[in-house]
Formats: sequence, C-alpha cells, structure tokens
Amino acid sequence: MNAQDLNVFIDGAVHYFSQVSGEHADVGTPYLMNTREPAALGYTGIIGVTGEQKGAVYFSAPQLMVKHLLSSMGEDDMSHSNLCDAVGEVANTISGNARKTFGKEFMISTPVVVTGQSEKIAVPEEVRSYVVPITWRGHQAGLVISLV
Repeated sequence: MNAQDLNVFIDGAVHYFSQVSGEHADVGTPYLMNTREPAALGYTGIIGVTGEQKGAVYFSAPQLMVKHLLSSMGEDDMSHSNLCDAVGEVANTISGNARKTFGKEFMISTPVVVTGQSEKIAVPEEVRSYVVPITWRGHQAGLVISLV
C-alpha cells in the first residue's frame, strides 16, 4: 500500500463525515500498527476485502461518538442495534468509495460489527496495517487499513 492508496481511504473518511454531519473530521498522521491485535474503541465495523487486494478495512469508534453521529443524522434511536448499523455503515461507505477508485477487483464484504475489545478483530501477520486517527466533535476514532 502506498501513500496514494492510503489517501483514497482518508479522503473517503473525511467526505463521509462532511456529508453526513456537515462537519469536518480531522485526520491525524497515519502510522503502522505495531500489534496483530488491534484495539477496539467500543463499536467496530469490519469490511473484508478480496480480489486483487486482500485483507480488511475497519472503522472503530467509542459509543458516544457513534451516538453523536446518529444524532447528527436526525436519528433518535440510540439502541445497540442502531449503533451497530451506524458503525457498519461508516466502514461500508468508506470501503465502497475506495472500490470506485480501485475497481471491480476490489471486492468488499458486508460489514461485520463487533463491540468492546474483541478477539474477533485480528489482522494477518503478513500484512502491514495502517491506522488513520480520526477526530470528530472531539471524539477519537480509528480507521485501519490492512491490505496486501
């Protein structure tokens, strides 16, 4: 993965928050993840990727951030299932937008959502995973791109 590929995901995240909330999300400097067990921040939407590139893209955010995201969309229902749907939608939208750039060989799965610190989130050892810190309304989230 090169800087141009990474920017596809970064641009997708910034665009998502601008479109959904009308507010800009700040993106920190991407860095290489130094563990094979990524930390989860409360709600995590995971998209599996197959085709020419393989791996996963996931978005992880604290519960309060996901609630604020729902609220900014005019949603009053803050149930667990709605929070899961919202975080899955973020991951799916960012990955779907990347597919427009990478082409039909960038095949994405439907979102899988996990909550809390979960052993279900793992990245293959042979993949260098990048973490993109995202700040929106003072909340810290992470977008992880783990593709080979």
